[in-house]
Amino acid sequence: MRIGHVIGKVTFSIQEEAFRGGRWLVVNPVDTDQINTCIKKQPTLTKNPSLVIYDNLGAGEGDIIGFVEGAEATAQFDGPCPIDAMTLAIFDTLSYTPS
Repeated sequence: MRIGHVIGKVTFSIQEEAFRGGRWLVVNPVDTDQINTCIKKQPTLTKNPSLVIYDNLGAGEGDIIGFVEGAEATAQFDGPCPIDAMTLAIFDTLSYTPS
């Protein structure tokens, strides 16, 4: 699982039926050195490119989320699914202490 900061949403005029009830979010991935400084509702600047992520949990702009990519993202769907990343968690707070 990776951590990201939601910076926006995507709107489609046509959507695959399997995705009804969810939304698509634009997310900036957060590096480990940014975990303790990312704050809800304040944008996190990152050197990584933004991702479009499927969300059926209700995350919104400014939220800090946990997401998975690849095969783990498609696991909840019954058949083949055109998806690369999916939200798994919405975090209230995060604290990271490197070992």
